[in-house]
Amino acid sequence: MMLLNMLHKHAARLTRVASRLSLRTSSLTLQAFRRARVLMTALGLALFLLGWEALVRWQDYAPYVLPGPGLVWRKFAIVLADGTLLWHSTITLGEVVAGLALGVGVAILLGYAIAKSHLLDQLLSPYLVALQAVPIVALAPLLIIWVGFGAWSKILVCALTVFFPMLINTGVGIRSVEPDLVALMRSLRASRWQMFTLLEVPSALPVLLAGLKVSVTLAVIGAVVGEFVGADRGLGFLVNLGRNLLDTPLMFVALLTLVALALCLYGLVSLLERWLLRWMKDEG
Repeated sequence: MMLLNMLHKHAARLTRVASRLSLRTSSLTLQAFRRARVLMTALGLALFLLGWEALVRWQDYAPYVLPGPGLVWRKFAIVLADGTLLWHSTITLGEVVAGLALGVGVAILLGYAIAKSHLLDQLLSPYLVALQAVPIVALAPLLIIWVGFGAWSKILVCALTVFFPMLINTGVGIRSVEPDLVALMRSLRASRWQMFTLLEVPSALPVLLAGLKVSVTLAVIGAVVGEFVGADRGLGFLVNLGRNLLDTPLMFVALLTLVALALCLYGLVSLLERWLLRWMKDEG
């Protein structure tokens, strides 16, 4: 018996050690993967800039045709130092956030109602598809005529841009709830609110967040389309200004700022997704 007890103790100790080594190995592997990804991203960016500079020098492009990265960087430093870039970026960001909130909010409410009502789905689907079929570039001038040249017209363009994708994702997410789980909740006499918060929202959350990732990038496009049609501020206005003045470096600065803005918003949604869906990893 004493020998068996000693063997059990040694086995338990070895199991704990192996578990610690496994966790440490997986942690080191994850850190190595992250470092490799950062290095590959930096290397890819460096190669892109070198190729860009080499192309400009090889073809001897004029600055108004294709400026080199050094010239774009100098223009970036100028408009950043005098506050121009920050001011216009703030305007566009405000339009994007407001349009995103409006479009996503209405899309989730209407998408949930359509997913729960077959009659409402049949009544509204043709009109929603028809609205989506009209290019947003064609709607933007009308919105500016109806609403004016202020921020509201750009916010509505953003909202309409993100509305349909978010509506579809909401409907798919709500309809993806397993019928067996619905029957189980009903057998437990769950209320309508409990059914919504404890079953429908957690089940639809992955699809909703995927739709939100698409929506944040589309919202940036919507804001720029609205500013292209008619605006005196914003990053879209800067692009138009650079085009009219043949200031191509300014256009590049505005475009790259839009890319950075879209990437930041996408990253924030990814962090939100990781936080909200951590329970799925814990279960896995």
